[in-house]
Amino acid sequence: MASEVTEETGEDEAAQEPKVLEVPPAISVGDLSALMGAAPVDVIKQLMRRGYMFAINDVLDEELSTAIARSFGFESTAPPEQEATPGSMVIASDEEDPSKLQPRSPVVTILGHVDHGKTTLLDSVRNSNVVSREAGGITQHIGAYQVSREGSRITFLDTPGHEAFTAMRARGTQVTDIAVLVVAADDGIMPQTEEAIDHVQAAGVPMVVAINKIDRPQADVERVKRQLAEHDLLIEEWGGDVVAVQVSALTGEGVPDLLENIHVVAEVGDLKANPDQAARGVVVEARIDKSKGPVATVLVQTGTLHVGDHVVADEVRGKVRALINDAGERTSHAGPSEPVEVMGLSGLVTAGDRFTVAADEKAARLMVEEAEKRREGGERFGRTLEDLQARIGSGEVKALNLVVKTDVQGSVEAVRQALEALSTEKTKVVLTRCASGGITESDVLLASASDAIIIGFNSNLEPGARALAAQGGVDVRMYDVIYNLIDEIDGALKGLLEPETRDVVEGYATVRALFGLGRSLKVAGIFVSDGRISRGDQIHVIREGSKVFEGQISSLKHFKDDVREVTSGLEGGVVLDGFQDFREGDTLEAHRTVLAQ
Repeated sequence: MASEVTEETGEDEAAQEPKVLEVPPAISVGDLSALMGAAPVDVIKQLMRRGYMFAINDVLDEELSTAIARSFGFESTAPPEQEATPGSMVIASDEEDPSKLQPRSPVVTILGHVDHGKTTLLDSVRNSNVVSREAGGITQHIGAYQVSREGSRITFLDTPGHEAFTAMRARGTQVTDIAVLVVAADDGIMPQTEEAIDHVQAAGVPMVVAINKIDRPQADVERVKRQLAEHDLLIEEWGGDVVAVQVSALTGEGVPDLLENIHVVAEVGDLKANPDQAARGVVVEARIDKSKGPVATVLVQTGTLHVGDHVVADEVRGKVRALINDAGERTSHAGPSEPVEVMGLSGLVTAGDRFTVAADEKAARLMVEEAEKRREGGERFGRTLEDLQARIGSGEVKALNLVVKTDVQGSVEAVRQALEALSTEKTKVVLTRCASGGITESDVLLASASDAIIIGFNSNLEPGARALAAQGGVDVRMYDVIYNLIDEIDGALKGLLEPETRDVVEGYATVRALFGLGRSLKVAGIFVSDGRISRGDQIHVIREGSKVFEGQISSLKHFKDDVREVTSGLEGGVVLDGFQDFREGDTLEAHRTVLAQ
């Protein structure tokens, strides 16, 4: 029986010789009460005195449970298997040590048209019925599952469709290793199938086609194969490189072959990760649980996540109180390609957020502060036609990605041919998607994930898509005359060709004096010995023959007047953006970039 606790201090008066109690890193209020032999109401009172409002089923972290145990006269220690948490003492590095890489399970997403059997196929793969387990079970929340086959595992992401698949990519997160495209043998390729194909191809993810419902009388497998070929998906038996498997999700026929082919594709990909470092991964789903608080389903991509680790996801941090696997069981850790539910976060995270394990609470706090600064700074990438040039990556081939929607099917081919004709050896038009119909949210997500511009030709922009485009900074261009469309895209392509430029020195000046302006700003008093110093020049500060700074002029004066330039033989004052360490005798070189003749 636990000794009495005083109301004033909440400390055990009889704790002269504390008893040792092994407390795991995460334990519920009820379990801790039973472990100590105390009434749950007394434990809850102690929590309330410390400012915590917990119920009997709520989970406590190690620090809090230790403090409560101490107030009841126990000296708390961690169980032996929980003492060491490798990977929690360092921040994960972006670079993997090749010598420490080990094979990991492939992460698979199932995509396809509605009612083509995606959920039924996933049920068949898992040898269970998702629907019957959803009521009150963990499966209705955790959107990822692992299946075992002949000693190997495959992780399936149970996403609602290609929109969620692409939404993660739009946030800069590539989660899927292999995409399974489900096509019903009786329906063939449908509009949503085409969208799924576009999204997978834009992601550059290997694809396995599951031709489903082969048990139906109306099934026409050969027609599906022809339709795949029409969408540039040539299956292996026709001389292509796309793996196609005939399955019946209802009867289970062909499902072992599908899993076998997924393993083959995974082996070709040589998927590896280092399980011995701090965990990094991505948030798959997130929710608020009435009793547990914020709960996130995460997929570990590298390293191993442990109970007790300090986790950071964007502007949310926390100490992992508990991990629950896809079977609803508590686990002490999760390695690469493993999905788990995480409890202990301070707030609600967003699907697609990356998470990282920090060295300690202080490091986690600093990481959150950096994320907050980035958000306050309004960081975001432009995707307008005007600023596309700055977004183009280096390389000889320049690409302009477009998502094109036209009013009718007859316009699709005309617009496609006109745009493709604009491609040259140095610039290329990439049609990420070209189809008829209105511009939808799916189109915006695809454009966002592919850094593409949306082109609408006599097409309407749906309200939801308009709002999503504005939120994500996706440029949507609407045209009703094809010549205007072609002229503008042609102009953008020509803008991608970087003009030949050369650097010229416009003038030289010597720093002769230093002046203070305000508390910290320094003005260099200069004498222009040759040429001129202009406001738009790039200034090189040369000291003893070495360049110590390069930057822009923020202020240029002649006596007290702001001027655009100071010419040879005149004196002036210069303030440089980001540089204060002037010294008398420094030389200022004024550089300007001009077009080569």
